Amino acid sequence: MWVRFTGDFDFSPAALGGRSTTAYRAGMELNVTRECADLAVAAGKAVRLRKPNRAGKPQEIIDGDA
Repeated sequence: MWVRFTGDFDFSPAALGGRSTTAYRAGMELNVTRECADLAVAAGKAVRLRKPNRAGKPQEIIDGDA
């Protein structure tokens, strides 16, 4: 799932029990796991994006868009 991080966010996958953490910095736009995206959006640290178009730019999803 594509997201743009609006704030710094540290993600630790539940399946690894806290043994691994990935730090994402504000401004990064990249494809992350659904678990990471859901947690970051819920924390107010990211916004969901649409898959990049042919020009390579992801587009922000507006409320109600799918």
